[in-house]
Amino acid sequence: MLFAIPLPDRAIERFKRMLPWIVGDALVIVACHLFVFSIRIQGGEYNSPHTAPFIAGIVLVNLLLLYQFRAYHRLWKQTSGYMILSLVWAVAIATALVLLASIPMRPRPLPFSVILASSALSLSGIIIIRYRSRLLSALDWRFRAVVLRDFPNKNIIRVLIVGAGESGGTLARRLQHQIRSEQGYKIVGFIDDDPTKQGLDIEGRPVLGDRTRIPQIVEDNDIELVIVAIHNIGGREFRDILAQCEKTTARIKVVPDMMALLDTTRRSSPIRDVQPEDLIGRSIIERHSSVDLSAVTQKVVLITGAAGSIGSELVQQMATYEPIRLILVDNNESALHDLFISLTAKYPSMDIHHVLCDVADRHELHLLFDAYRPQVVFHAAAYKHVPLLEAYPHQALRVNVGGTFNMARLAHQFKAERFVLISTDKAVRPSSIMGASKRLCEYIVHAYSRFDTPRTHYTAVRFGNVLGSRGSVVPTFNRQIDQGGPVTVTHPEMTRYFMSISEAVNLVIHAACMTNGDEIFLLRMGETVKILDIAERMIRLRGLRPHEDIAIEFTGTRPGEKLHEELHHDIEKPCETVHPSIFKLNGWDENNFFAEEFLNKIERLLQDGFAESPDPLQTLLRITSVDYDRLST
Repeated sequence: MLFAIPLPDRAIERFKRMLPWIVGDALVIVACHLFVFSIRIQGGEYNSPHTAPFIAGIVLVNLLLLYQFRAYHRLWKQTSGYMILSLVWAVAIATALVLLASIPMRPRPLPFSVILASSALSLSGIIIIRYRSRLLSALDWRFRAVVLRDFPNKNIIRVLIVGAGESGGTLARRLQHQIRSEQGYKIVGFIDDDPTKQGLDIEGRPVLGDRTRIPQIVEDNDIELVIVAIHNIGGREFRDILAQCEKTTARIKVVPDMMALLDTTRRSSPIRDVQPEDLIGRSIIERHSSVDLSAVTQKVVLITGAAGSIGSELVQQMATYEPIRLILVDNNESALHDLFISLTAKYPSMDIHHVLCDVADRHELHLLFDAYRPQVVFHAAAYKHVPLLEAYPHQALRVNVGGTFNMARLAHQFKAERFVLISTDKAVRPSSIMGASKRLCEYIVHAYSRFDTPRTHYTAVRFGNVLGSRGSVVPTFNRQIDQGGPVTVTHPEMTRYFMSISEAVNLVIHAACMTNGDEIFLLRMGETVKILDIAERMIRLRGLRPHEDIAIEFTGTRPGEKLHEELHHDIEKPCETVHPSIFKLNGWDENNFFAEEFLNKIERLLQDGFAESPDPLQTLLRITSVDYDRLST
C-alpha cells in the first residue's frame, strides 16, 4: 500500500465510537423509506431505474448532514432535549436537498410524498435510538405506576409540590423518572395560588388548591415531603408558605436553583433542605450603588483569619474586586491550604498568597507586611468561643488583644490605606472575656486613629451572630436533630441578633469603603430572634414535633453568656449613612482616655506577657475605663 496513510490511534478510536451510530442511522433511513414506499405503491409497480441508487444517495446526504451537525460527536446519554434541534436541522436540510435533486429527474425516483413522509419517520427513528434509554425508563415507570400501581423503588415518598409553574413541572418530571435511584417519589399533586391553574393537571397530577390548603392536603393524602418549587420567590411569600408547612408533619425542602433543575446531567439532587437564611428571613444584599467601592478595588488586600467562617467569605467576596494581590493569613494549616487550593482553581490568573502565621507573632507579621505591603487590611482573626475563653483569658488577651495591637501598629507603620476590624455585639457592656477583649480591640483601633494623625483609615464594624458559622446554633441543632435529640437550648428566653455570613461580609466591605477613619460602623441586624423558636422551627421542618418526637433541654447560661445582646452603648448614637443597612456610631467615652498612654501601657503588658497581673484583662479594662460588668470570680 504505497499511498496508505496511517491513522492515529485517537482517530481510529473516534471512528469506532461513531460507527455504530452511523450504521444505525443508515438502517433507520433505509427501513423508513422502504416502508413508506411499499405502502405508497400498495403492491403495484413503480417504474424508475433510479429508485435504489436514489435511496442510497438519500442515506449518504443524511449521514453527511448529521455529521456536519455533530450528531456523532456527542455523548447522548448526557445531553439535554435541546440537542434534538441539531437532528431536526440536519434531516430538514437533507430532505430539502433531496427534493431539489429529484425535481429534474424523469421519471422521479421517489414520489414527493414518500420523501417527505420517510424523512419525518426517519427523524423520529434517529431521535429514538439516541434517547431510547430515557424513553424506556419513562415508559417503564408509567406502566408500573399507572397500570400495575407499583413502583420500581423500594422507598417511595409521597410528595406535594408548591408551585405549578415551570419549576414545579420540571421538578415533577425529574423526580418521577428517577427509577434507578434507591429513593423514589410519587407526586400526589401541586399547590398554586393562581386560581386559573387550580383544577388543572400538570404532568398528570392535579393542582389541589392554594397555600392555605397545605395542612389539610398533607393530612388527607399522607404527604411525607413538601417541596417549594417557585422561581424567584420573595422572602415574605416564602416565609408564609413555610408557616403553613410547619403546621404539618411533612418534611420541607426547596428548589434552590432553576438552572440546576434544568440540567439533567447533574447527579446531585435538585432539592435541598431549608437553610438558616430561610428560617430567619434575612436577605442577601448586593453591591450598593451609593457607595464608592474603588477604595477596595484593585488593591493589595490582606485578610487575617482567612480560613474561618467570616474570613473565608471575605476572601471569596474580595476576590471579585480584582485585587492586585490577595494575601490569606491564618494559623490553621489544613483549612488555609484547602482554601488556597479552591481559590486558585476558581481564579487561576489571580495573584494569591497563603501565609501560615499567628497574629500574636509580631516578628512574623512584620516580615509579612514588609514583603507584601498591603493597602487594605481586614482583621478577622480572633478567638470567639465565649465559655472556652472564660477558662483561658490569657489566650483571649494574646490573640484578640495582642493580635489586633500588632496588626493595627503594622498597618500604621507600613502606611496601609485602610484597616478594618471585625467586631461583635458582645463588645457592648461585655459580661465575658471574649466580649471584653473585643471591646478592647475597638479601643485599640480608636487609639491608632487618634495617635499621630495616621495616614491609615481605621474602622471597626460591629454586628451580631452570623448564620451557619462553625459552632453556631444552626449546625449544632441540625446535628442534634440528626442524632434524634435532644436539642439543647441555653434558656427559653435567650435571644440573639442574626444575619447571614455573606450579608455581613458584603456590608463589611461597604463600610470599609465608607470610612474616613476613627469610626465604628454598626450593621442593621433587624429584630432579635429567640433561640428556642429557631430550634422548634428546625424540628418542625423535618416533619417532627418539638418536645414530643425531639426533646428540647435547657442547659442554663454558661459563664460569660448573656440572655440578650445589645448593639451599642447608651453613649453611642447610631446615625444613618448612605447605605440603608449600615449605621455610624457617634460618641466615644473619652473620660481618662489618652491614646499614646493607652497604647504604651498595652505594649508594655504584651511584652511582659502579663506575668505580673493575675487578671490582666480586667486590669486593662479598668485602665481604659471600659464598662466591664462582671468582676473576676
